Amino acid sequence: MTSGRLEPLLSAARQRVAALRSTGGELERRARAAAPALSFGARCADGSIGVIAEVKRRSPSAGAIHETLDAVGHARAYAAGGAVGISVLTEPAHFGGSLDDLQRVAAALPLPVLRKDFLLEELQLVEARAAGAAAALIIVRILEPHRVRSLVRAAQELGLAALVEVHSPRELEIALAAGASLVGVNSRDLDSFTVDRDAAERLLAQVPPEVVAVAESAIAERGDVERAARAGADHVLVGTALARLADPRAAVQQLAGVPRQGRGSHS
Repeated sequence: MTSGRLEPLLSAARQRVAALRSTGGELERRARAAAPALSFGARCADGSIGVIAEVKRRSPSAGAIHETLDAVGHARAYAAGGAVGISVLTEPAHFGGSLDDLQRVAAALPLPVLRKDFLLEELQLVEARAAGAAAALIIVRILEPHRVRSLVRAAQELGLAALVEVHSPRELEIALAAGASLVGVNSRDLDSFTVDRDAAERLLAQVPPEVVAVAESAIAERGDVERAARAGADHVLVGTALARLADPRAAVQQLAGVPRQGRGSHS
């Protein structure tokens, strides 16, 4: 299922899951007590491509991005620039993130927050809900098909939106069979870190019109958003290009407002 550069990230994720189990009862209590999650992923009412802006300090593909990034300060700049949602990397070892980042961002902003991490078990979704997340990333590449179904169902039961990430036609089939209503198409191969935007655009076009599609990776400027729009994206998720800036407000403004072009019968 996985190889190459992805395995060390999954090994670290499995260790974190094992450590999490001792706190399961407390996490479930906090998740039940959490305020209702904000809606995440709906198409923008004004017909534009929504910008989901990401908080991250480093990545295995880019290396150090912004090691001193203040999660709340950056997220506020994203919101001021017109972002429709905030993605927070919570993976600590390779991305420099934490659940504390997510919790503080969710508490400080009136925007829905996505937990982006390597999620393997339902308890990590409970953990996300307890921290105030409105959505969680479920990566088809790292899971067996039946686990994708189980995690999508668990997210729904918790009131979380599930952004189901795919990189190939087969992975899209698995996501749709699992009941995904929100699909992220990643142009970056998680095993090799190579980017194939042409393949991602072909895959975006295959997402059924009733499913919301998010273009992920290799988006840095307005022309990239326009290209994603032509391929049929409803939203773009933008990380490195925004996270590296001291004040990303103007950069988000530059990305926002691109008209959505739709897929199939959707317009």
